[in-house]
Amino acid sequence: MNNQFEVLIVGGGNAGLSVAAQLLQNKSGLSIGIVEPSDKHYYQPAWTLVGAGEFDIAETEKNEKDYIPAGSTWIKDAVATFEPEQNQVTCKSGAKYTYKILIVAPGIQIDWQKIKGLSDTLGKNEVSSNYSFDIAPYTWELIKNFNGGVAVFTNPSTAIKCGGAPHKIMYLACDYWRKKGILDQCEVHYVSGAGVIFGVKEYAQTLEKVVADNHIHTHFGANTVAIDGKSKTILYEQKNADGDIVQKSLNFDICHTVPPQSAPDFIKKSPLADPNNALGYVEINKNTMQHSRYSNVFALGDCTNAPCSKTGAAIRKQAPVVVENVLKVLAQQTPTAEYTGYSACPIPTKYGKLMLAEFDYSNTPKMTFPFDQAKPRWTMWLLKKYILPWLYWNRILTGKA
Repeated sequence: MNNQFEVLIVGGGNAGLSVAAQLLQNKSGLSIGIVEPSDKHYYQPAWTLVGAGEFDIAETEKNEKDYIPAGSTWIKDAVATFEPEQNQVTCKSGAKYTYKILIVAPGIQIDWQKIKGLSDTLGKNEVSSNYSFDIAPYTWELIKNFNGGVAVFTNPSTAIKCGGAPHKIMYLACDYWRKKGILDQCEVHYVSGAGVIFGVKEYAQTLEKVVADNHIHTHFGANTVAIDGKSKTILYEQKNADGDIVQKSLNFDICHTVPPQSAPDFIKKSPLADPNNALGYVEINKNTMQHSRYSNVFALGDCTNAPCSKTGAAIRKQAPVVVENVLKVLAQQTPTAEYTGYSACPIPTKYGKLMLAEFDYSNTPKMTFPFDQAKPRWTMWLLKKYILPWLYWNRILTGKA
């Protein structure tokens, strides 16, 4: 196999594949290597709907090989170390690959182990998480079979992929229990490391009403640190009135949890990591997506320190910026394309109703449609359930959208 590439892409997920496809459409014949160890590719945005009994988990899994762009080389390996001074990466197999341009897009790492006891109880003892392909269907089993009691939904204090996911499933669960006639027998708690329900006030107002209508008990600034499935208890930390961190516990009958997340370990310990970011994200210019110290390195998607929401919608706007700027650097020109922080979060508020929250770095709404998107609509539910999955597999990964 050739070990030298004009463009080397680390990661064969949404970001890596869409950028590779767009680069080849703009410059056919470009030599591109894609380092990706996984045989399978997942459409993760549908896992909330899987957990709500509205989507078949099998439909979210495809073969990676079917989406590697023609004309690129799939390196079925994983990066162990970056050597940016030598324009080189070393893989776990020991193979070394050199590049003119490096694009870093391996996604985010889910740190299950940072919640004590979670790994031991996940998928049993009425503890689930939609952040796992294997476990998401169990969420639906819990919701469907629940007959009242305490339901706890957690959200970590770190940034996560799809920041709305921890409360999306909560709203759907409440709606299901209301239709079942048992919501008044359910005590629902949202234990969130965030300070508010949503960071954009126009959309937050809608969600605050949903929270109130469902009688949800909110605990903000509350970071879950341990889950004991056998005793049905979560332990979380929260500041008291004096500003001291205190530990509190909460008993549950069912629990949907979202673990902390961070940059993959091989990025954290690399020269590419932002030295001022404890979670180890790649240090980039948030507009050009170019590395702050290595001019021939770019990054996009969930692995960067850009202060945007970590969503597929953000990647869709980042990818053409990276493509344009990479081609300029290859042509020895200055990158000028800019990403403005656009992201989108489709939040179902009940079955058949969804609010499409779109916004930028400044948390200013950036609504695509000619109506108030802060109002949940059935048309946006159809977008989430049917249109976006089709677009992902058929247009986004192929570089056509």
